[in-house]
Formats: sequence, structure tokens, C-alpha cells
Amino acid sequence: MPRHALLTLAAAAALTVSTSAVAQTGGPTMSTANATGRVAVNGVELHYEIHGEGAPLVLLHGGVSPSEMFGAPLAEMSRRHRVIAVHLRGHGLSSDADVPWSCELMADDVAALLDSIGVGRADVMGYSLGGGVALQLAIRHPAKVRRLVAISIAFRSEGGNYPEVREAFERMPAEAEVVGRQIAASPLATLYPDVDWVRMMRKTGEMNRLPHDWSREVAAITAPTLLIFGDADSILLEHMIEFYKLLGGGQRAAGLGDAPRPASRFAVIPNATHFAILGSPAVTQFATDFLAE
Repeated sequence: MPRHALLTLAAAAALTVSTSAVAQTGGPTMSTANATGRVAVNGVELHYEIHGEGAPLVLLHGGVSPSEMFGAPLAEMSRRHRVIAVHLRGHGLSSDADVPWSCELMADDVAALLDSIGVGRADVMGYSLGGGVALQLAIRHPAKVRRLVAISIAFRSEGGNYPEVREAFERMPAEAEVVGRQIAASPLATLYPDVDWVRMMRKTGEMNRLPHDWSREVAAITAPTLLIFGDADSILLEHMIEFYKLLGGGQRAAGLGDAPRPASRFAVIPNATHFAILGSPAVTQFATDFLAE
């Protein structure tokens, strides 16, 4: 793949969307936090914010910048929930450690943070990287997850994302210096001044090019789950359907009235890409309706 195509697909797109989110929100959030804090877990310090009142909802952002998830989606969800917005290790205002990243490790971080602040069980909503962390939280710490909303995430590397996306992640560590410098010169660096952007891009690529298959674990998830994708997502349509089937969906017609149906739900947002899906009001509307069930 040509160099410019790689940068556009894997990193420059994330940079563009995140910078746009910063411009729209004027900061990492559009609502005022009730409280903020830092918790030491697993060798790092995680920053978190609490917004709104109601049943607890853990919000987990995508890669590169928390500002996308913690702008309009956070403000909307905090109208009905006590939102706990977590900055994942090495992202935003959280610190990092000299160990490889994984969704499993980050899920353990989040579980430890919830223990520290006295939250025993919560709904969890994650996008992209945060969606993978949310899935692993439901897999590794099932007692902590009441309901799960997973947005734009694949449960398996092979056959999950389009080939050009996989190729971009394969090459990202080698491109980390160039992309990291671009981000360091953007408004994002002002918003999150302590992030090592070169290191972030290298570790992001290293994490995402490792093969994984969570099929068996996903099929065993006990929390009712809402899957949300864009119809122009980075994830193959066939994979989306397979994902829903693993959760018990698509097995038979539900019939009329109160006939049995899967506890989990499946939504595809029209005219939405992986990078722009959070800009659709349908995402928070679907999530709000599902969490109210």
C-alpha cells in the first residue's frame, strides 16, 4: 500500500477525527464533571471523570484520543446515567508503563479502577479500542458488567477488518515516528500534553497486528449486548453478522407479541464510517434505549 494511503487509513484519519472533535467540544468534554481523579492500577495511573446522575455507565474511548467519545456522546449519556469516563493507559490524561498494550490488560485496569472507586457493577459502553476493552471486561470480569454496548469492534483479527486495515496496522510501528510527529504538532497535543505520540502509534500498531480470536469467549458472555456498526465501517459485514450470531442472534424468527427473542441487539447505522460513527445521534439513542430495558 502506498505510504500516503497508509497514513490516511491508519493514523491520519484518527488524527483528523480527533482534532475535529477537539474543535467541536472546545476540550475533552461538553459537560461539567461532577468529580475527577487518578487511580493507581497495575503500574499506571488512570485518569477518570464522573458526569451526571443515575445508574453507573462506564464509557471507554477509542484509540488516539478520548475527545471523540467524551464530547457529544458523553454529554448525551450523562443526561440519564452517572457516567464514569476512563482514560485508558497511555491515552489522554492517564500514564503509561513499559509493557505491551492489550485489551485484556486494559480491561483489568478498568476493573481495578472500579473497585478503587467503589463501583461494583455498571453498564459499559466502548468504541473501537474501547469496544475491545469493554468486551474483555465482560469476558474477564463478568460480575462487573450489567449491560454492554460495543461499537465498531471486531472479535477476531482474521476476517474481521478489511485487508487494507490489517495492512495499515502491520506497518504502523514503522511509521510511528512520522505519524507521532504530526499528532504532536496538532491541537491534540495541547489537550493531552503528557502523551508520547510516537510511542502511542508504535504500541497501537504492535497491539493491533497481533492475531486474536475471541469467538469462544464472546459466545460465553452473559451480559446482554448491543452491537453497533456503520454500514461503511472498517469491519466486514459478514463479521458483524457472525458476531451477532455468537451472542444468540439470528437463529430464528421471533414471531409475534412477546415471543422469545435474543437478549442481545444488533444495529447498523446508515452512511456511517468507523471514523465518523460517533457523530450519529442514532448511536446514543440506540444505547439509551437498550440500557433502559
